Amino acid sequence: MNENGEVIFQEYHPTHDDESGKNNWKKAIFDTVQELKTKSGDSPIASIGLSAPGLPNDKNTCIAYMPGRLQGLEFFDWSKYLGQTVHVLNDAQAATMAEVYFGAAKGIKNAILLTLGTGVGGGLVLNGQIHQGLFQKAGHFGHITVDNQGERDITNVPGSLEDAIGNSTIEKRSFGRYKTTYELIEAYHVHDPFASWLWLDSVRKLAIGIASLVNTLSPEIVILGGGIAQAEEGLFNALAEFMALYEWRPGGHATPIVQAHFGDMAGAIGAASFALNRIG
Repeated sequence: MNENGEVIFQEYHPTHDDESGKNNWKKAIFDTVQELKTKSGDSPIASIGLSAPGLPNDKNTCIAYMPGRLQGLEFFDWSKYLGQTVHVLNDAQAATMAEVYFGAAKGIKNAILLTLGTGVGGGLVLNGQIHQGLFQKAGHFGHITVDNQGERDITNVPGSLEDAIGNSTIEKRSFGRYKTTYELIEAYHVHDPFASWLWLDSVRKLAIGIASLVNTLSPEIVILGGGIAQAEEGLFNALAEFMALYEWRPGGHATPIVQAHFGDMAGAIGAASFALNRIG
């Protein structure tokens, strides 16, 4: 993309992360970069940004912590592998940057983004800048507690927001009835009683989480991205009802909650923005 946020070329390659031990994802990314360089022709690529799950190191040159997935990703030297300086960012933080520079949070100084998908990620913008925090883990809003009696999640937090609404727990939460959140929402739309109870309970816990974040961080806007946010009215209408119940609204002022502008390219666009911002 260019400095105006316009996507010039894009490529998709499967990472094949499920083929353990083969590290096919490295070659997929290498091939993607080479194809983009070929397409750019006489316009050299000035900087490379890479978004990935996990926590980057303090210099944003690699992912320092990512247990269980993409074996070999931790401390992998991307700049050496690709032959050019690479700026690495957590994928949810990258999606947040895309919204800040070119999307729903453009021109806004303080914002939070939650990505609702397999898990729940997020990003925090303070005074117009992405806040990564100690160990680069700021914005992991999926690991706040919405049920203190719930089971501990992968970070040891009890009853986390991620476990309450993330797609990774849908089979367990539905007692095996649904394999995906998409199936759950489809059943909710036809007023299936069990689906309605389960989905609305998940959205209620999302509202509790957002209300807690709003009280703590006082953002100008809350942005929801990820696959579950594509439920649109099925999510946002129910969420508005619960936010009216839980949100602290001094003077009657509610915090706007909007859908993310970018879809599955958000991480790439945000990583490119991060890299462009570091040129020079």
